[in-house]
Amino acid sequence: MPIADYNTFCTMLDRAREGHFAYPAINVTSIQTANAVLRGLAESKCDGIIQLSTGGAAHASGTYVKSMALGATTIAEHVHRMADSYPIYVALHTDHCQADVLDTYVIPLVEETEKRRAAGLPNLFTGHMFDGSALPLKENIEISTKLLERFHRNELIFEMEVGAVGGEEDGIKAKAEARLYTTPEDTLKVVQSMNSIKGAKYLVAATFGNVHGVYKPGNVKLKPSILKDCQDAIERTFGKESRMNLVFHGGSGSSLEEIREAIDYGVIKMNVDTDTQYAFTRAVADHMFKNYDGVLKIDGEVGNKKVYDPRTYMASAEIAMSERVKRAVSDLRGVGTTLFKS
Repeated sequence: MPIADYNTFCTMLDRAREGHFAYPAINVTSIQTANAVLRGLAESKCDGIIQLSTGGAAHASGTYVKSMALGATTIAEHVHRMADSYPIYVALHTDHCQADVLDTYVIPLVEETEKRRAAGLPNLFTGHMFDGSALPLKENIEISTKLLERFHRNELIFEMEVGAVGGEEDGIKAKAEARLYTTPEDTLKVVQSMNSIKGAKYLVAATFGNVHGVYKPGNVKLKPSILKDCQDAIERTFGKESRMNLVFHGGSGSSLEEIREAIDYGVIKMNVDTDTQYAFTRAVADHMFKNYDGVLKIDGEVGNKKVYDPRTYMASAEIAMSERVKRAVSDLRGVGTTLFKS
């Protein structure tokens, strides 16, 4: 499994668009969770995306260092080293980098890729996201267009967000007045500006009521038809070839029907975080409850090293998370779609 280079990732995205399926983009926070994603994708025979949010990347660097860029680099280098062990392609992506941390998260990673390219080495990451949804749309588009130009020079895929995903991720909450529904007028402005960078590949996280986290049925009001309205407006104005490659954020807890409808309207990447977090932690909790008197030294006893050894329950957590990845692949119609040929 080579890390997907620019051309491979572009081919992956084009195939998903033409074949009406989507790639799971799984947020990770450690080597263990990255391995879980690789296993789940490999067993599904599906290519996919490993990605890190700002908080996930900081966590990966450890509680002493807490460096987003260093943590993301560490996970990326691990996945690069594991490449030959898995019969699928995987892309490496960053997630939800807001404007106030752009210079301490994504830009250092882009600079690292530029250094690697100058030395004849492959890109560290395949793509990055800039989340300018908290900014006025005009400013969001201006920053995104400049970033896209730099990304295109370095064969990096760019992702932006138009409209705000509700809920909370990494301690950042959407404001009460946030626009949770992207409008066709918004996307026309995006396409007009972004398509001025000829040949550049980009993804758009358009919002249709998406909410980070997971909620009881009925609490989240998704309207996938908004994506169709946006795509139809773009096609009428700029032509069919300008239809957007869309990303589904805040998808945890969504119904299968909503997921599949969004794919039919152009979603080719779906972010998954909350559901895989739960799968990982549920396995750890299960181990602890079943082995309470072994993981703790109760009543003067010595416990059971075999059950309090972190390798035991972390391996179970990795497998449980990989199973949730496989379910995501199935939901997204991705089983057996890998480009990889052994």
